[in-house]
Amino acid sequence: MDNVILNFYSKIPVLNVSRETCLELESLISMIKQKNRQINIISQKTSEIKELRQRHIVDSAQIIEFIDLNSNTTCDLGTGGGMPGLVIAIAMKKIKNSLRVNLYEKSYHKCVFLEDVSKKLNLNTKIIQKDIFTIKNIETGTIMSRAFKPVPIILDLINQNFIKFNNIILFMGKSGKKILSETLKIWDLDYEEKKSITSNDSFIINIKNIKKKKL
Repeated sequence: MDNVILNFYSKIPVLNVSRETCLELESLISMIKQKNRQINIISQKTSEIKELRQRHIVDSAQIIEFIDLNSNTTCDLGTGGGMPGLVIAIAMKKIKNSLRVNLYEKSYHKCVFLEDVSKKLNLNTKIIQKDIFTIKNIETGTIMSRAFKPVPIILDLINQNFIKFNNIILFMGKSGKKILSETLKIWDLDYEEKKSITSNDSFIINIKNIKKKKL
């Protein structure tokens, strides 16, 4: 393992950087690049290794500190190519290997990819090939979602389809402040913000409680 790569991942302060973890993250990158030639796992604009490592792997890993370790499961809504779900599952092997990451994705081809990665890297995941909007009475610890649906739609989904959760982690991009401001007109949220370590224009929100306002 190149020390440059080890040093790169050390920029994630909450990640227990080990050679084994770095190797698995690099294996994930290789598998994403290979599969991306067949189906659209990630945008071609971010498919170069250095860009992929920064924009997808490190970006996903930075939420580790918000993952609820007191629960047995966490879930990734509309995981797509497995960000952040697969990245978190790799990190959890060193932090809490018994924590299962449930990956919700309705695309058959992407689920095949998720299954393949999980098997090759021996990850504690469950791939659920269903439309998350059709599943009711879901219980979990942490809910995470990255580049899935607009925030109000995600909150409505959680409010209607989840009967128990401990926190929600959402990735907010360049227009995140405006989106959050508009969302707060409809929802009462108990949340905290964390500045993204991969973009000056982005941030993470960790939500503990949600309640829809009576308008």
